[in-house]
Amino acid sequence: MRFSKTVVKRHILIFIIALILLIPAVFGMVKTRVNYDMLDYLPSDMDTVIGQGELKEEFGKVAFSIIIVEDMPDRDVDALTEEIKKVDHVDSVLWYSSLFDLSIPKEMLPDKLYKAFNTDHSTAMAVFFDSGTSEDVTMDAVREIRRIAGKQCFVSGLSALVTDLKDLCEKEEPIYVALAVACALAAMFLLLDSWLVPLVFIASIGIMIVLNLGTNFFLGNISYITKALSAVLQLAVTMDYSIFLWNSYNEHRKADSRTGKEANEEAMTLAIRDTLVSVVGSSVTTIAGFIALCFMSFTLGRDLGIVMAKGVLLGVAGSVTVLPSMILILDKPLQKTRHKALIPEMHSFSEKLTRIYPVFLILFVALLIPFVNGYRLTNKEVYYEMGDCLPDYIEYVTAKNKLADEFDIASTHMLLVDSNVSSKDKLAMISEMEEVDGVKYVLGIDSLTEGRIPDEMLPEEAVKMLRSDKWELMMISSEYKVASDEVNEQVGELNTILKKYDEGGMLIGEAPCMKDMIETTGHDFKVVNLVSILAIFLIILIVEQSLSIPFILICVIELAIFINLGAAHYLGQSLPFIAPICISTIQLGATVDYAILMTTRYKAERKSGKEKKAAVNISLATSIPSIIVSGMGLFAATFGVAMYSDIDIIKSMCMLMARGAVISMGCVILILPAMLLLFDGVILKTTRNMKA
Repeated sequence: MRFSKTVVKRHILIFIIALILLIPAVFGMVKTRVNYDMLDYLPSDMDTVIGQGELKEEFGKVAFSIIIVEDMPDRDVDALTEEIKKVDHVDSVLWYSSLFDLSIPKEMLPDKLYKAFNTDHSTAMAVFFDSGTSEDVTMDAVREIRRIAGKQCFVSGLSALVTDLKDLCEKEEPIYVALAVACALAAMFLLLDSWLVPLVFIASIGIMIVLNLGTNFFLGNISYITKALSAVLQLAVTMDYSIFLWNSYNEHRKADSRTGKEANEEAMTLAIRDTLVSVVGSSVTTIAGFIALCFMSFTLGRDLGIVMAKGVLLGVAGSVTVLPSMILILDKPLQKTRHKALIPEMHSFSEKLTRIYPVFLILFVALLIPFVNGYRLTNKEVYYEMGDCLPDYIEYVTAKNKLADEFDIASTHMLLVDSNVSSKDKLAMISEMEEVDGVKYVLGIDSLTEGRIPDEMLPEEAVKMLRSDKWELMMISSEYKVASDEVNEQVGELNTILKKYDEGGMLIGEAPCMKDMIETTGHDFKVVNLVSILAIFLIILIVEQSLSIPFILICVIELAIFINLGAAHYLGQSLPFIAPICISTIQLGATVDYAILMTTRYKAERKSGKEKKAAVNISLATSIPSIIVSGMGLFAATFGVAMYSDIDIIKSMCMLMARGAVISMGCVILILPAMLLLFDGVILKTTRNMKA
């Protein structure tokens, strides 16, 4: 009570402090760097990641792109390569003129080399950067190359992908927030009992969202997924806390016969106390769900988990400090704009549901079998290729498609081979690698000269580009798409051949990194699921002081998760790999509260002497309005973003969250009461202070 009284007494000061804190928070939000490269989240001890470091240290190269030039004379292409070399952070450009004089007709080249760079009306060049794939300077360089090259040129590669992804995200993100706010407001206007209070809720939650985004500055950087989703998710999952405080405040005002400032302050003191007791218990399960993501070795999970757990904590803090302050300041207009709530009294509806509860038990079993299978298949059907999350009109997608259509190249790997390996062994290795299915060619100094021309006779720039004292750099062009089963098998075969000739050699590039990502996240999915279920099980065990209730509640919400993700398979939806991992955890943590709310009331009614059917009826009738408001709030905040976004990762995750909210809501309202009735005897025997 001391905390509640202090908040009420100092409510104007608290509101002023909150407004002042917005200033550094906005500064921190603007200064927080956003990372658009998913490969940066791979564990640092992997060969592919170590190889990237070696490439930078020995060759001064990190990122690279392949540029296609259409219908341009060789002299103009040569001039273009010189212009591109002058762009800041371009380390080198590998084209025909890098290796041979233009006076030598291209047709005199070995067939393999000619086809590597040319088609009937196009030529290709490789551009290497001295900066990382997603560094701001690399993205600036890609934009400058596009400006110099004009419409005849198409830039592919990861750096081009993250450049286009960043530009699209920065255009869409403000609209995400606007849509989430507009849809959440629409839901609250319909479901709450005041026309003004939704605006107060949005203002209060908005302050805490800005504080959350501002404190991300101390993390160094956050992923674009975290940035795009964190505000929407924080709004969706912390709206309940505001609703609880408002309802509790009005209940205490109604119970107090007095009127005026003192009565209002007393009602708010009690409301803050009630909210702390209820919301802290409720928020712990949500926080546990987000913290479980931190157990991923693919550290994007940690990125999203920390930011969202912090957001929920700030949401709780805001609901018992900033929101009470705003309600007390605006109490008169808030009370004048109250109206009758749209949701009707639910007692007759709950009685009808409990009367036919065996139907819902049968429904539980009938849904479980097909959707568990669909859930399993959905996890196998996810995609990893980040280019697939972008719409077709994006420049990177156009360039990638042209590279595949005209040059039959879907991915490019790089080899780092010890410089001390003999030319004979390198040629033998190259020959073996070119026999691997899907390999178009292997380009390196030895493959270009076939061991017959001394390095001294090659342009110094070309030798420096491809060979250092420690390593020789080779490029492998593949017909197979990144993250496909075919390219993963190909990478495995290439690594086997490489290790035969050079045990310390490294195969790097987007496809090998993606193969590592697939293996890493496959393991992560199992770990995160297990951690989230165990953590939430323990929390419910402590909160409800029951051995059986955690099993029942988690079974109901897990069914909702199986239906949500299993539906993706039956609807033919291909999901980005990160979606099932995150959604399983987020949906469990965010919606198990619905089940806890109903079960807690059921226990209270049973302890007061009600028989089981009456206890379930009362708990269902009193819980439905809160569950509907909470579920529709989560649905509204995410559905608009899902409908609007052109970035499939954001679109898929928001759609899954919106659908998951509705499915969880349905499962708790329909199936949980049936489970409570079925297992009433078990619950009485396994729950503290309940007698059978």
